[in-house]
Amino acid sequence: MTASTTGSAAVPAAARRPSPPRARTRRRSGGMREATPLTYAALVLTLVLSVFPLWWMFVVATRDSAAASARPPSLLPGPNLGLNMERLFANSTANFTTGLMNSLIAATTVAVSVVLFCSLAGFALGKLRFRGRAGFTAAVVVTMAVPVQVGVIPLLMLMEWLGWRGELQAVIVPFMVSGFGVFMMRQYVQQTIPDELLEAARIDGCSTFRIYWSVVLPALRPAMVVLGLLTFMTVWNEFIWALAVLTPANPTVQYSINQLNLSAFSRDFALMFTGAAFATLPLLIIFVVLGRQLVGRIMEGAIKA
Repeated sequence: MTASTTGSAAVPAAARRPSPPRARTRRRSGGMREATPLTYAALVLTLVLSVFPLWWMFVVATRDSAAASARPPSLLPGPNLGLNMERLFANSTANFTTGLMNSLIAATTVAVSVVLFCSLAGFALGKLRFRGRAGFTAAVVVTMAVPVQVGVIPLLMLMEWLGWRGELQAVIVPFMVSGFGVFMMRQYVQQTIPDELLEAARIDGCSTFRIYWSVVLPALRPAMVVLGLLTFMTVWNEFIWALAVLTPANPTVQYSINQLNLSAFSRDFALMFTGAAFATLPLLIIFVVLGRQLVGRIMEGAIKA
């Protein structure tokens, strides 16, 4: 009797012994893992590989042409930035100042028009009920599968017929709507805006355009910011179409950089890299100024979705 009592009392005592500490797992709430030193090393390597070409471009822009072929490459800025800038803007063949202004006008106009028209089309394809909606959506998707280079010759013939060859509207009008933008806005409208909200606005007496302007447009701001920045960057960097339709007297900035390559018997890499640096600088400024807002808009859209 005593032995059984002692044995039964020993079991709870053993159960109360503290278990050995378990190894800490690198997990946070929600199943996400903590970053390891290898993760940080990979991120640093990615950052270096991404930033080094830009930094080297700016370094060569501050030196002479010999720095472009120096081995090992120069890593510190030189004293020739002012001289290279003076030669760049004084070059009559490139018309770099005109190219900068034309690219700014074209990229801004196309970005605004793409955001406006694509949001209208995305709202119509995503929420309005009309005959042929599925066919229009399929047509938009098909246009995304066609390379831009396929349409260069027909578009060039159209520009000749309209008399726009060499004019700035030739690089603006053909890109005022994009299939990618329409599809992106349609998907965002379907995922973000409930039908009940639109029905409530309709019951309150709102017209279709009033619903778009007062209900749909504020909800589309995250997607509009992203689409606008992507479109601005795409139009700013456009080269093939500008080379086909414009002239050296009325270029864009990418066309002007190409003219720098043809302005001498030998390639002036310092001058070309200075032009490339000035062409890249507006994009860097936009991302520095609007980068936090861009990330905030993406996160806002993700939370709403």
